[in-house]
Amino acid sequence: MKTKLFRISFPFLTILVLGLVLAACGKVGSTSSTEPGGTQGISTQADNVNAKPKEKITVNIGVQGKTGILVYARENEFFEKAFAAVGADVKWNEFASGPPHFEALASGRLDFGSVGGTPVISGQVGGIDFRAVAVTGDGKRGNMIVIPKNSPIKELKDLKGKKIAVAKGSSAYNFLYMAIDKAGLKGDDIKVIQLQPDEARPALDSGAIDAWAIWDPYATIAVFQTGAKILVSGEDLNINAPGFLIARSKFTQEHPDLTVLFLKTYEQARKYYLDHQNEVAEQFVKTQKLDRPIIDTVLKNSFPLLSPITPDFAKAHQEQADFLYSSGAINKKLDTSQVLESKFVEQALKELGSQK
Repeated sequence: MKTKLFRISFPFLTILVLGLVLAACGKVGSTSSTEPGGTQGISTQADNVNAKPKEKITVNIGVQGKTGILVYARENEFFEKAFAAVGADVKWNEFASGPPHFEALASGRLDFGSVGGTPVISGQVGGIDFRAVAVTGDGKRGNMIVIPKNSPIKELKDLKGKKIAVAKGSSAYNFLYMAIDKAGLKGDDIKVIQLQPDEARPALDSGAIDAWAIWDPYATIAVFQTGAKILVSGEDLNINAPGFLIARSKFTQEHPDLTVLFLKTYEQARKYYLDHQNEVAEQFVKTQKLDRPIIDTVLKNSFPLLSPITPDFAKAHQEQADFLYSSGAINKKLDTSQVLESKFVEQALKELGSQK
């Protein structure tokens, strides 16, 4: 079924993200003063002599959301320690969603980040010079459609004529249209309200919108705090939508060893994150000011990975791009393999394996 979506063009992407990035620039360089909690097993990479840069380098890392590997790593300065060991600094850039990462990449203000598949597609359409260097998750539980507690909506087809909030260009944007397509609805059957997460939640609470297409932890927070309900998730619909670590191409070309170091540090932080869930949960309760049941549910529903871009992941990502093109959301048919590059993560995992 051909579903008509709003076009995601590069001019729109630029306008959309510029204000967000400028706002985020005020936060560049801000790191938590929290001391790492239980960092045993997290290498500072002091033995990685080949990664030592010839001159002082600042590595800019993007972060979004309230939980996840990069959020936890920032709070515990995992990357600061790893890069300090090779003479480099780290600065953090905070974003509300995935699309703003790409304007920062294009202007050279960002080197690494973690985003969903739809922003990766939009970035490729816009001709931004970047690479998706690893898969961070299959995305099946990452996106959901949330409805208010007393909503009359019972199934996807009930969304016809309803006002639905979503951050345009985000992974939830593509998920929303794939979901209504499965229900036999078209893009013009719903009323899309373009809102970032911090804007959409008040709109949902006040009844200004009928539903919200969003990712975790925002969905789980709404469920616990207001009694909102999950209408459908990517897992329910079996929508495989991989998320990625992205990197600025010029950085990977000029500093391949630091790119590998970034991925090694991410993997070590990921393993620690998974092996110490109680400790992680307690820290997020304190730093994010969220109740423990919320954090426990978010952690239970998340399956963070660090994987090369396997044929299955590449196929799923290409299918997303094809859907967006056939639906009119993007104006060109993409070969998504052109921005997928696994050599750095393969090297990182190989080196970590040889260190065991």
